Amino acid sequence: MGKFIVKKTKTGIKFDLKATNGEVIATSEVYEAEASCRKGIASVMRNAPIAKVEDQTVEGYEVMKHPKFEIYTDKAGELRFRLKARNGQIIAVSEGYKSMKSCLNGIDSVRRNAPEAPIEMVD
Repeated sequence: MGKFIVKKTKTGIKFDLKATNGEVIATSEVYEAEASCRKGIASVMRNAPIAKVEDQTVEGYEVMKHPKFEIYTDKAGELRFRLKARNGQIIAVSEGYKSMKSCLNGIDSVRRNAPEAPIEMVD
């Protein structure tokens, strides 16, 4: 089972969702307060299992309703996803992937791991 790792940064607090193998599969923005960070985690837990996938790499892609995972190509030409909550806010983002299959596996991993993942604070 995966877990949420909450850690302080120089400018606030953020979380990483790690898969069972320890790989980071999604990261949050930097929040000002721990309470806000925990709300972000709760939103990922709630939205990830029901979010549709919107593939923005395809011309004329179908726009999905929130919550959703948006797959896009970054400036380096790698595929990434971002999870948006019901209100359209980005609540988690991925690393870069070389292939669509890997990106989709990352989304599947977030869906599987997020709902039951324990939260761990680290320094």
